[in-house]
Amino acid sequence: MPEWLRYAGFFLGLPFTLASVAITMAIAVFSFIFMLLAVMCLLYLYSILSPEYNLHLFSFLAASEPVIENRRDYQHHYPPPDDVIRMAPQLSPPLPITTNGSMNSSSPKSLTVSAGLTKRSFTYQELVIATNNFSAANLLGEGGFSHVYKGTLSNGTEAAIKRLKDTSKQTDVEFMKEADILSLVHHRNLVSLIGCCISEGNWLLVCEYVPNKTLKFHLHDRDQATLAWKDRFRIALDSAKGLAYLHEDCQPRVIHRDIKAANILLDRSFRAKIADFGIAKYFSDEKTHISTVVKGTYGYLSPEYASTGQLTDKSDVFSYGVLLLELITGRSPIGLADWARLLLKQALEHGKYDVLVDPLLRSYYNPIELGRMVACAYACLHHLASLRPSMSQILKSSIEDSPKRS
Repeated sequence: MPEWLRYAGFFLGLPFTLASVAITMAIAVFSFIFMLLAVMCLLYLYSILSPEYNLHLFSFLAASEPVIENRRDYQHHYPPPDDVIRMAPQLSPPLPITTNGSMNSSSPKSLTVSAGLTKRSFTYQELVIATNNFSAANLLGEGGFSHVYKGTLSNGTEAAIKRLKDTSKQTDVEFMKEADILSLVHHRNLVSLIGCCISEGNWLLVCEYVPNKTLKFHLHDRDQATLAWKDRFRIALDSAKGLAYLHEDCQPRVIHRDIKAANILLDRSFRAKIADFGIAKYFSDEKTHISTVVKGTYGYLSPEYASTGQLTDKSDVFSYGVLLLELITGRSPIGLADWARLLLKQALEHGKYDVLVDPLLRSYYNPIELGRMVACAYACLHHLASLRPSMSQILKSSIEDSPKRS
């Protein structure tokens, strides 16, 4: 065949070849896009239909607060004897919360708790009487979804009665979650549950009354006397004990998720109790993290949780570090971690803490205890969650090693 004829055939067939390649590539691209869309649709359907959809593969698909799983394998681990609220001996396996009666029933639902005991079920009328018809004079505080009132029960016991403002799917979930967790945990540094009432659209929790308001009130209300150093240090220790119990002595473990000065209640002796478990999460040993919608309070959120929604117990540790900074400096938590991080490092290097310590304390503080709290805060505020200490490590090396007071 003549060479010119071969070239002619090549150039004549070239457009058809290029067109064939272009069509093949277009088909491949459209097929890939179709498969990607199909996979995303399947993941979205799975996130809706799965009974454990709170463990989303991708946190950006989480459109609402995850539903609590149905747990039937609770094992309760009690803290050391000096920190436990004593419960009756229990031989039978623990049970999850159960509720009886219809939603519109006038009789309250009962609350069966994991310790095998039944918390008291109150009628709505009992709590109306206890709070003087939810009088404004008895209002202790207000949150996003609830009011908290002081009440006196029929047996004379003072109680804090938490009443939901409205009942929606979201608030119902948080109410049952808080009741669930409060009925599981029993520690002197955690607020305890007395009972509940669910009647004709009224949802109320009855908890122990802690009379001396919140740490936020005593630190940041400048009309109050300066909180003494011995009380600050004791509050730091009590809060660490409560968190260590939640993280390591409960099964399943609990991440509080909203550790802040407003959720640290103080008794008349300025002993601390952690409160408000409405957005807390259970956390099993098998999981490395929980992907969830970011909730909490600005200023206390750990960097990895705020940016990715990946929640671990080290998120609570970061919040605890901010709490320590508040106790040390007396400052508001907004921007406090970023302001203090370099100062903490310099203070530890040079052993000088004057730039950090609350000026209202003047020289009335224990420098050894202060140094340990500074070291603890610096470790808790590390950018990398994996490098933060556990709460038990904080207790052993940063707080409890301080010299005992006479």
